[in-house]
Amino acid sequence: MQFNILSAVPEFFDTVLDKSILGRARKSGLVTFNILSLRDFAKGKEGGKKQVDDKPFGGGAGMILKIEPIDRALEYLEKKGEKGRVILTSAKGKIWNQKMAAEWAAKSEEEYKWVTIICGHYEGVDERVKELIDEEISIGQFVLTGGEVASLVMMDSATRLLEGVLGNKESLAEESHGRELGEVEYPQWTQPREYKGMGVPEILLSGDHGRIREWRRARHKN
Repeated sequence: MQFNILSAVPEFFDTVLDKSILGRARKSGLVTFNILSLRDFAKGKEGGKKQVDDKPFGGGAGMILKIEPIDRALEYLEKKGEKGRVILTSAKGKIWNQKMAAEWAAKSEEEYKWVTIICGHYEGVDERVKELIDEEISIGQFVLTGGEVASLVMMDSATRLLEGVLGNKESLAEESHGRELGEVEYPQWTQPREYKGMGVPEILLSGDHGRIREWRRARHKN
C-alpha cells in the first residue's frame, strides 16, 4: 500500500513515519509513504520561495491553498500510475472511523493500493480542487492548522490493520471499535499487582481463562 501525501509543510513528516508501528511497516515494505512538497509543483521565481497559497477572492481572513500546485502534483502521480484514490482532508468531509480504516486495509491491493491525501489548509483550499478528488474526509468536528495531522491519523489507523503489520492478530479482534463502532475494549491491568493501595480484580489473577473471557466480554462498553 502506498500513501502519497501532498503538503505545504512536508518536513512535518520527517521523523514520525519512521517510528513505532508505521516505521516497522515501512521498513518491512508493507507500506510506502511518499511525501510530496506542493512547493515543488508551484510557480515562482527561480531560486525564490514558490507560493502555494494566496488571499481569497472577495476578501476575508487567512490564505487559501491554490489549485495549480495541487493539480500539477496529481498529474505527476497520474503519469507514474500511482495516483490512486484521491482524498482531501476537510472539515466538511465524512468523519473518519474504524470501518473506513478497515476498508482501506482490506482493499490495499485493489482500490486503495495507492491513496493520495491532499493536506488541507485551516482556511481552506480553492473550491475547484474538489473537481480533482474522490472524497473529502474529516477526523472530527474541530479545526486543525492543516491536514497533516489528519493524514497521520488515517495512515496510522489503516496501516496497523494491514496483514503482517501487527504480530498478534488477536489484538485486532479485541480492540476498541473492532467489532462495532462505539464499542470500547475492556479495562486491563499489568504489574505491579498493587500500587499505592490500588489493586487488580481478583478474577484476573485466578488463572481461570473461561471466567476471565466472560468477565471481559461483559465489560466491553458501547
